Amino acid sequence: MNKSVTVKVYHGYGHTHNLVVYGHVFRYKAKTKQTFSNNLFVNIVHLLRLFLLKPYPFVKVRLTFGEQEVYQKTEYDGFFKFEWAAYKNVDAGWHGVKVEALDKHGVVMALGQGQIYVPHITQYAFISDIDDTIMVSHSATIRRRLRELFIKNPRTRKTFKDAYTHYNLLAFSHTETDQPNPFFYVSSSEWNLYDYLVETFRYNKLPEGAFLLNQIKRWKDLVKTGKTGHEGKLMRVMRILDAFPNQRFVFFGDNSQRDPAIYTTIAEKYPKNIEAVYIRNVRADRKASALEYLKRISAKGIKTCLFSSSAEAIAHSRKTGLITPL
Repeated sequence: MNKSVTVKVYHGYGHTHNLVVYGHVFRYKAKTKQTFSNNLFVNIVHLLRLFLLKPYPFVKVRLTFGEQEVYQKTEYDGFFKFEWAAYKNVDAGWHGVKVEALDKHGVVMALGQGQIYVPHITQYAFISDIDDTIMVSHSATIRRRLRELFIKNPRTRKTFKDAYTHYNLLAFSHTETDQPNPFFYVSSSEWNLYDYLVETFRYNKLPEGAFLLNQIKRWKDLVKTGKTGHEGKLMRVMRILDAFPNQRFVFFGDNSQRDPAIYTTIAEKYPKNIEAVYIRNVRADRKASALEYLKRISAKGIKTCLFSSSAEAIAHSRKTGLITPL
């Protein structure tokens, strides 16, 4: 265990007039350096450590971005969210940020470093679910979901065939090679799994992006992982759209849980901001329901695609012009 105070800063996002960074402060948390092993015991121990922690509630935190300082207090679960406007124009790309936890005398107890992603002004932006959209997770069945988490590590987790190909084609479509389209990964998985997911995505060479996850859990709630937060997921997606009102968004999800319903709600509220909605058909018994939701989305003039393989989705993206012609 690391019994000292720690600050964890997650990838933020925004633009000059609206920058956002999330993170947590912990009184203590288990050391979680990943060993990429095929040993079942090693993987189980590592996963358990991600949930062995104690949040630090209502502690003062200070964010430093360039010459700016912004103050905030953590919430009851140690979570903090900074949202501010920059003094100066912020160039597109990744920018460093520092967050410090302060005691009641203003003395720094711990600091964490993070990155903010400011997208280039491109035509499209992409919001994608993770479990059962990019990664095989069996989210609808808690036993199978936990089995995936426990027996595998971030480098052995299976991603759907050609998902990497599709996302990278989209990242560089209708833009310059040095100005990739932005990606946002929104999931009901908890912040506990942040580093785990980042490693999985980097190992599988998926586009870099900002992750927006669900409320952190303690070890006793591990069996509930990924099973809550759908309303929160809706709000997180809507905040991204509000932050970038001039970009056209493409959504990716699946029909294992509530993505079709969530994306329909958003499409009916923001029809002019959405270019297309893709739903991976992972549950045959929910195909008819997903098609009904997509019919409502299509009625708003938005492209839709229910696909079983990423090859089908790629073909649709080429046909509709989302992917730059060869």
